[in-house]
Amino acid sequence: MEQILINLVAGALGGAGAGKAAPQFDLGMIGNLIAGAVGGGVLGQVVTLLLPSVMAAAQAGNLSVGGIVSHVIAGGAGGAILTAIVGAIKNKAAA
Repeated sequence: MEQILINLVAGALGGAGAGKAAPQFDLGMIGNLIAGAVGGGVLGQVVTLLLPSVMAAAQAGNLSVGGIVSHVIAGGAGGAILTAIVGAIKNKAAA
């Protein structure tokens, strides 16, 4: 459960950062947070499936610093990526 929370929070922060760093992808604060949390949650889960050592450590209750860092990076990246994709689609549809 902790991994999912880390992914969602990091994703929301990544989405907010991406929206503010690239105004052409900005969805507004709430939109950035929602898109970021969804992207962070999805990519964070994909990373745990692709890196069995992180998944094994998390299931054993031994979530190490490396595991937490990988979840934060994956969540933040997923949030930023999904925010940029949704922002680009929104802007293309508005044009």
